[in-house]
Amino acid sequence: MENRELTMDDYLAMLRRRRKVILIPLLLAPLAGFLVSYVFSPKYTSKSLVLVESPKIPDTVVQQVFSEDLTQHVATIEQQVLSPGRLRPMIDRLGLARPGQNIDDLMDDIRLNMSIDPVVTDLSLLGAKKRPNQTSPMPGFYVTYTASSAHEAQQVCTDLTSMLLEEDLKSREEATQGTTTFLTKQVEQAKQNLDDLDKKLAAFKNQHMGQLPGDEDNNMKILMGLNSQLDANTQTLNRATQDKSYTESLLEQQLAAWKSSESATNPQTLQQQLAQLESQLIDLRGRYTEDHPDVIKTKADIAAVKKQLAELDSSSAKSTDASADKGSATEPPEIRNLRLQIHQYADMIAQATRDQKKLQEEIAVYQGRVAASPAVEQEYAELARDYDNAQKVYQDDLAKQSTSKMATQAEQDQEGQRMALLTPADLPDTPSFPNRLLFAGGGLGAGFVLGFGLAMWMELREQYIRTEADAEAAMGLPILVAVPWVLQPETQNGNGKGYFWNRKKAGKGETAAV
Repeated sequence: MENRELTMDDYLAMLRRRRKVILIPLLLAPLAGFLVSYVFSPKYTSKSLVLVESPKIPDTVVQQVFSEDLTQHVATIEQQVLSPGRLRPMIDRLGLARPGQNIDDLMDDIRLNMSIDPVVTDLSLLGAKKRPNQTSPMPGFYVTYTASSAHEAQQVCTDLTSMLLEEDLKSREEATQGTTTFLTKQVEQAKQNLDDLDKKLAAFKNQHMGQLPGDEDNNMKILMGLNSQLDANTQTLNRATQDKSYTESLLEQQLAAWKSSESATNPQTLQQQLAQLESQLIDLRGRYTEDHPDVIKTKADIAAVKKQLAELDSSSAKSTDASADKGSATEPPEIRNLRLQIHQYADMIAQATRDQKKLQEEIAVYQGRVAASPAVEQEYAELARDYDNAQKVYQDDLAKQSTSKMATQAEQDQEGQRMALLTPADLPDTPSFPNRLLFAGGGLGAGFVLGFGLAMWMELREQYIRTEADAEAAMGLPILVAVPWVLQPETQNGNGKGYFWNRKKAGKGETAAV
C-alpha cells in the first residue's frame, strides 16, 4: 500500500480478507445500541395544534389595532404562561409536585420540557404573501410537552394550551381596550388644545383688526383715498381762508365808507366813496367775472352812491339830514351781508380744520397698520399653522379612536384575529425518548466505522508481498517468471481440489513470485 497505487482489485481483495473484521462489529453494534436504549428512562411527548384564524372583518373595514408581530406575540404570551404566578396554580391543580420536590425546580423542568413550534406549510416554503407587520406566514403552531408518563404529558400539554389561548384573548382585549382609553385621552387633550388655539386666534383677530393677511391691499387703497380727501380738504381750507381774508378786507372798506357817510353827507364825501367803489370794482373785475356776487354787489353800491348824489342835488337840507340820521341808526345791508359771509367762512374753516385733523388721525392709523402688517402677518401665520396642526392631530386622533373602538368591539365579539384549538393534546402511545430504532441506527453506523477502521489498521500493519505488482514495487526489479502454487495431495479436499498452504495463507488467485 505504501509502494504503489492500488487498484479496484486490490481493494476487493482487502474486503475479502477482512470481511469478518468488518461484519462482526457491523452486526453486533446495532444490537448493543438497541440494548443501551433500555438504560434510559422513557419520555412521552404530547402535542396539540393551535390554529391562528384570520380576522373575519377585513382590514379595509376595521384596521387591526393589535399590530404586534405574531411570532413575538406568541413568545410574549408563552413567557406569561410560564411565569410562576401561572404555573403554581397548575401544579397544585394537577398534583404534579412529589413529596420533597422543590416547586421552583419543577417549574424549571416544565419550562425546559415545553416547546412551541410554528407550523411549516407549503405556502410558507414558497413565500406566501405576508400580512402587514408579520415576518413570516404562521397559520398555527404546535404546543408540545414531554413528561415521564403519557398521562402527565397530556394533562400538562392540555393546560398549557388552554392558558395560551386564554392569555392571547386577554392580551388582545387589554391591548385594544388600553388603546381605546389612551386614544380617548389623546382626543380630549387635542380638543382642549384646539379650543385654546381657537380662542387665541379669535382674540388675535379682534386685536389686530385690519392688519391681518389680506387686509394690506385694502389698507393701501383706503390710505390712498384718505390722502386724496386730505388734499381736497387742504385746498378747501386754503380757499376758505383766502375768501375770509378778502371778505374781511371788504368789510373794513364798507365800514369805513359807511362811517364816513354818517359823519359827512356832503357831495365830496360821496364822491370819495364813489371813487373807492369804482376802484374796488376794477380790482374785483380783475379777479372775478361779471356774474360774481362781489362784482354785482359793488356795482349796486356804486349805483346807490350815484343815486344818493343825485338825491342830494335835488333834495333839501332837511331831507338830507333825516336820511343821514336814519342811515346812522342801522348798518347797510351790504355790511350785514359781509359779516354773514365772514361768519360762514369761519364756520367752514373750523369744519375743514376738524376734518383735516380727523383725516390725519385716520391716515396715521392706516399707516401704522401698513407698517405693522409684516410682523402681524408672521405672528398670524404661526398661530394659523399651530391651529391647522392641532386640527389635523385632533382629526387623526378622532379617526384612530373610532377605529380602536371598532377593533375593541370586534375583539369582544371574537371577530378579529384569534387563536383556536384545532387538535387537542393527544395521549402518546409510545415514548418519544429513547428512540430505539435511532439507537440501533447509531450502533449500525458506529459498527460500520469501527469495522472499516480495524480492517484498515490491520492492512496498514501487514507488510506481505501477495502479487507480482507488490514484488516489483518492493524490489524495484522486473519480474522474470511467476510460479503458481503447487497442489499437494495432503491438502486436497473431498472433490479432488486442494491448495498449498504455507505458514502464511495466500489469497485465492494469488501467485508466489520468484
